[in-house]
Amino acid sequence: MEFTALVAAVIAILIVNVDGIMWKLQPNAQKCLKEELQSNVLVTGDYEVQEAPGQKVDYVVRDSKGHILSQKEDISKGKFSFVTENYDSFEICFISRVPPQQRGIAQEVSLVTKRGVEAKNYEGLGEAAKLKPLEVELKRLEDLSDAIVQDFSQMRKREEEMRDTNESTNSRVLYFSIFSMCCLLGLATWQVLYLRRFFKAKKLIE
Repeated sequence: MEFTALVAAVIAILIVNVDGIMWKLQPNAQKCLKEELQSNVLVTGDYEVQEAPGQKVDYVVRDSKGHILSQKEDISKGKFSFVTENYDSFEICFISRVPPQQRGIAQEVSLVTKRGVEAKNYEGLGEAAKLKPLEVELKRLEDLSDAIVQDFSQMRKREEEMRDTNESTNSRVLYFSIFSMCCLLGLATWQVLYLRRFFKAKKLIE
């Protein structure tokens, strides 16, 4: 039992999907964080912005097509969440707004994001379904194992795509090399024949 719990803990540590970052947001500037995510992935975030008199900070979450998934103006501290529909690149942007007559100061912004299993609230799920703590933990481990299988499946798919791309590139390089050699041989043959006719015309050779 202890060995199983230890293995589960190690696996959970290895694939934990939690990121935390802190930075200084300059006045009237924008800071964006971008990441690629799979489809049907729950993403949650906790943010906190240092207060500055007269200054406002907004945030917006967009996909690569510009669709807005979440946004809010004049933030200080809060949370956001969204679920990805397709495999895509997503960005979270924080925008500083300072009145023209004000110089403004840099504001400290902290952001903690969670994805997949780590973003789910299993305590609330257990209370809603009236599950025992052990059943909640088993549910979490089940979702964790499903996430591992999906990650490995996606890695295998990417490996196949990379292999196909590599083979396609090698074939194109080979064909281009053969075409280049044929062009060079044709050009060399034409030069030899042209020079031969030229020297014959000048009666330098018979």
